[in-house]
Amino acid sequence: MGKFIYEDGVKTEIEDRALTHLQLVITAKLRRGEPFPFSWREDASVGGGRTTVWIQPGSALVFKYFGSRQPAINRAWIEALAFTANAPSGLYLVPEPPEAGETPGAGEVPVTPPV
Repeated sequence: MGKFIYEDGVKTEIEDRALTHLQLVITAKLRRGEPFPFSWREDASVGGGRTTVWIQPGSALVFKYFGSRQPAINRAWIEALAFTANAPSGLYLVPEPPEAGETPGAGEVPVTPPV
């Protein structure tokens, strides 16, 4: 279980595989100078609810991974995440879609979109 840390304060735990895919989408948007909101649901253990941060070039971001190996990249998941990042509601974690030729349901990360 990795961590996403924003501006030295706001943080959330995200599974390493999902965090890797989020990092790829976030860094691509920032390289293009495109700011966007990023939202996630908080775990009940920290009070529940939802958090949204405004990510822009110059934001202090940390992607902290528990594991030492980078997971395989699912291009379909990156495209699905990028689609949310380009929408007015902004980036949020969506379930992992199957890659071409993969059985549906394999490698999915269950998530609930922000309200």
